[in-house]
Amino acid sequence: MVEKRNSERINDEDVVSALSSESPEISDNDLESKPIPTIIDDLDIQDIPGIGPTTAKKLRDAGVLTVMDLAVTSSEELSVEINSSKESAAAFIIAAQQLLRDSNLLDKEFVTADVALEKRKSLLRCTTGSNALDKLLLGGIETQAVTEFYGEFGSGKSQICHTLCVTASQPVENGGFGSGSIYIDTEGTFRPERVDQIAVSRGLDPTSVLKSIAVCKVYNSSHLELIVKDLGKYINDFKARLVIIDSIISLHRAEFAGRGTLADRQQRLNSMLHKIIRLTEIYNISVVITNQVQSSPDTFFGDPTKAAGGNVLGHASTYRIYLRKSGENRTAKMIDSPYHPYSDTKFTVTEKGADDMEEETSSKRGKLKE
Repeated sequence: MVEKRNSERINDEDVVSALSSESPEISDNDLESKPIPTIIDDLDIQDIPGIGPTTAKKLRDAGVLTVMDLAVTSSEELSVEINSSKESAAAFIIAAQQLLRDSNLLDKEFVTADVALEKRKSLLRCTTGSNALDKLLLGGIETQAVTEFYGEFGSGKSQICHTLCVTASQPVENGGFGSGSIYIDTEGTFRPERVDQIAVSRGLDPTSVLKSIAVCKVYNSSHLELIVKDLGKYINDFKARLVIIDSIISLHRAEFAGRGTLADRQQRLNSMLHKIIRLTEIYNISVVITNQVQSSPDTFFGDPTKAAGGNVLGHASTYRIYLRKSGENRTAKMIDSPYHPYSDTKFTVTEKGADDMEEETSSKRGKLKE
């Protein structure tokens, strides 16, 4: 049995030799003679240096079907699935990422800041349905970022998600992504009739909007982790530019109760979130997650409400927005962002989903009349 396992185990020396510049498989001459595909569909796992038919079969058996899938996989997870060392798994992942860079499907490792700025200007943004909320986000929900909305029940988290499903289906010139959406529902809050209502209220075709949304009902934390693991495949299948997870922590929070399971819960949550971060960058998608809250009884001044999930979830989110009730309206406050100003705004929830308050809409109309 031991001999059989060792024979099936990928030889680290073979991997190193295949990835070295002296190997005939990836010599400079061969790279020049073999044109690099520019379309992701033209790329195959066996196009990666060092991966032959046997290794490719192991990868496919492990659920790694494309070069993109391999590029976003963690080395520790991959080493277990294909029965190799972490060094070999890491070498495969790096080679996959390099192939994507050579194919202009992934950014170079080092770019100057001015190039990075031009790229930031070209990022797609999707409207939330509320001009006030879009202004807080400096244009809407960004691609290549994880946007987190957290707040108490009834604060408008799921309503924003339903509205985004509608607006994301619209053309880019109309403030959408012009593509499909994936809605991962962990709390049973997705309502297709609500999407239908929002679409009709905004003068859109509800049938085409509903067909653009792929809904996944998740029942436990392991199921959620499995969906995230294979998310790249679903993004390609449904041509999705927006992925919504509502909510990210409810299942883990329910299943991992007590301090004894806290470390395991946070580690599993951390692995899943980092997978999501890699997906946003490589697939150029926008991920919106909702989060629950918890109260801090030791807080004597200010708002005792804070986001659940601890620092793991806080560090993983690119933008973190706190939602709370304000009478019949809602208040959104920017809590954490690399460049957004720390401000807040008010919006409301109507038949159109997330929408501007009536006084703001009427004042804008008055200015137009003047």
